[in-house]
Amino acid sequence: MKFVADAKAFAAAMAAVQKICERRNSIPILSNAVVSAKQDGIELRATDLDLEITMALGAAVARPGATSVPAQLLSDILRKMAPGSEVMFESEPDGQVASVGAGRSKFRLQTLPDSDYPQMTDGNYSHTIQFAGDALLEALSKVQFAISTEETRYYLNGVFWNVDDAQPDAITFVATDGHRLATSYRQPDGDVDGFPPIIVPRKTISEIITLAKVAGTDPIKVEVSENKIRVTVGTTVLVSKLIDGTFPDYKRVIPAIGNRIAIVASKILSAAADRVTTVSSERGRAVKLTFTDEHLSLTVNSPDNGSAEEDVDVQYGGEPLEIGFNAKYLSDIMTVIGTGDARISLIDPGSPTVITTDKDPASVYVLMPMRVG
Repeated sequence: MKFVADAKAFAAAMAAVQKICERRNSIPILSNAVVSAKQDGIELRATDLDLEITMALGAAVARPGATSVPAQLLSDILRKMAPGSEVMFESEPDGQVASVGAGRSKFRLQTLPDSDYPQMTDGNYSHTIQFAGDALLEALSKVQFAISTEETRYYLNGVFWNVDDAQPDAITFVATDGHRLATSYRQPDGDVDGFPPIIVPRKTISEIITLAKVAGTDPIKVEVSENKIRVTVGTTVLVSKLIDGTFPDYKRVIPAIGNRIAIVASKILSAAADRVTTVSSERGRAVKLTFTDEHLSLTVNSPDNGSAEEDVDVQYGGEPLEIGFNAKYLSDIMTVIGTGDARISLIDPGSPTVITTDKDPASVYVLMPMRVG
């Protein structure tokens, strides 16, 4: 195999592909990526057995062929090539070594046969929809932060995609870790009738977000089978296993809008919560919010370090209320909301709180309270 490719394009593609590979793996070949040269260009492929990515890019191919090379090492080499250079890639006839060079630089890498490299089998993709890249990016970015990292509840280690009765023409995306919940919906191009409820793993969500950033307003095709999802953006194809489990009934967690409504600038509230919890030595970083007429006070008391208090302007017309939250969880929601006002719906100190924003009515956040002294 022998080809010449633009160093910048090759490096960008390899950087995306190597993220899929596991650096420390009991199966050595899974640290590699397959490089295939065909008449019309080259193809890169990597998998961790749960997720697979394939990317194609243009190249001048002198001799077709394929091999697998250490993904991280090749990515590092390409990243350090001089800007504007062209890279020559050639695998030796014995199939054990590949040479990579540009200008006066030349590297020889150990390879493994591409025939030994695992490949995920495609399923019968029963349903296909399409999103604009920026729409899918926005929806997944609104909920990603709430994905659980607790491996024992594996069915929460991803984002739930489903057709909600309240939004029958859209896909609703949901994530929760049991302490906070985020949901957002977007309408795709294509019929959502019969679209099956699926749980897409955390790592796959991260990769889809990366692809959506690159896509911009270009379309992203999503295909779903019984146990896999396939996402296509241009010449890049991502195939992933789905989480085999039952996502909890998230609608039961979202309470009705309470009779106490507070409106506050999200960035100001996030910054205030971060400041007052500086004195907190507790893992939960609890902060107490006291709502009174046109006034919100944030307080933290730490037996070891002292106390902190900060006042924030708020529009609030209900009965006075004290409620405690995990400051990080509160700040995460405010960060996702971004600039503008957050609308906080309160019921009582022991009930979940609903947070929304007028600039994105398609997204809803639920935060569980915590006991504070």
